[in-house]
Amino acid sequence: MNYDFDTILDRKNTSSVKWDYFDTELPMWVADMDFKAAPEITKAIIDMTEMGVYGYTMIQDKWYEVYIDWWKQYDTKLEKDWLKYTTGVIPAISTVIRKLTSKGDKVLIQTPVYHVFFYIIDDNEREVIENKLIYKDKQYSIDFDDLEEKIARDDVKLMLLCNPHNPIGKIWSKEELERIGQLCRKHDVVVVADEIHGDLTDPGRKYNPFINISEECRDNTIMIIAPTKTFNIAGLKTAAVCIPNINLREKIFKVIDVDCINDPNIFAIKGTIAAYTKGDEWLNQLRQYLYDNKQLLKDYLKNNIPEIELVPSDATYLLWIDCSRLGIHGEDFCDFLNKKTGLLLSPGVQFGKVGEQFVRINIACPRKILLDGLDRLKRGVELYKNR
Repeated sequence: MNYDFDTILDRKNTSSVKWDYFDTELPMWVADMDFKAAPEITKAIIDMTEMGVYGYTMIQDKWYEVYIDWWKQYDTKLEKDWLKYTTGVIPAISTVIRKLTSKGDKVLIQTPVYHVFFYIIDDNEREVIENKLIYKDKQYSIDFDDLEEKIARDDVKLMLLCNPHNPIGKIWSKEELERIGQLCRKHDVVVVADEIHGDLTDPGRKYNPFINISEECRDNTIMIIAPTKTFNIAGLKTAAVCIPNINLREKIFKVIDVDCINDPNIFAIKGTIAAYTKGDEWLNQLRQYLYDNKQLLKDYLKNNIPEIELVPSDATYLLWIDCSRLGIHGEDFCDFLNKKTGLLLSPGVQFGKVGEQFVRINIACPRKILLDGLDRLKRGVELYKNR
């Protein structure tokens, strides 16, 4: 079956965060795809809807089974006891922060990184400490000397790992992840691995689940996974916390119950099961479509906007663009683009000060929309240079 990724959907006035939150013509910012979910998922949800009773929902055994089966493709053996349903990645991380750290403690992140990491650390009255990634020759790498220096601090109790890394789209290698695992274990720092972009890799590429790297990684990790980014079902509010270490697991699973982020809505379980059991071919075609979009953007920038450059990536549909030759700072460039062209991108400074001269663009959209966005970007760059 050939799935349709070309049809343009009118999502305005649907309470969409992407399309209705800001006053803009063309939003290409938040991590939300402008594609219909796989029809197999839609059918499962419609079947629940047509029953007409929307009562309390239990976690079925099948829910555990589909997670276990799905991660076999990554040579990762999960066990039922390791898994706990939660309403989302961010609620789970917030709960973990409160349980494993105290007010005033520091939580380590590697910047530039998903901007919500900053918010949930700050909102829980903890402090951000940054291990700034090294950017050289359009490639990112980890500053391991700086990482160990900061992990060794007494007030650093937790590390948030983004794997694959948003916004740079990097698949961390097994060697890099193993070094992170060794350092965190050595200094008693627990790793929270946000791996919800793991399925969204370029065709032929696979990411490396952190718990699969070594015994040190497995026993010192809280892995958070979900079908939401993969299958464009974030609104179903469904994710899983996976913790192999029994002592850590008992602590976190109990507080997830206390925080009441363990109850699924009527569609969450059925949607997850349908995604992981019937969504394979849809996902394969999606990954190819996204890869082709990436190549289109790369060629377009090279041929039409040589002042800005795409940072090479192997994962996610969020692309990181280097605008340093334009001399942009902070949010000014994105504000300028939106006002002059109606194109809304994510300013790189949201992901840490190291991202100040970058922007992030979401290419998970029909090709016609992407081309519209690129034409607006070209026009905006020309206006910005001549302002």
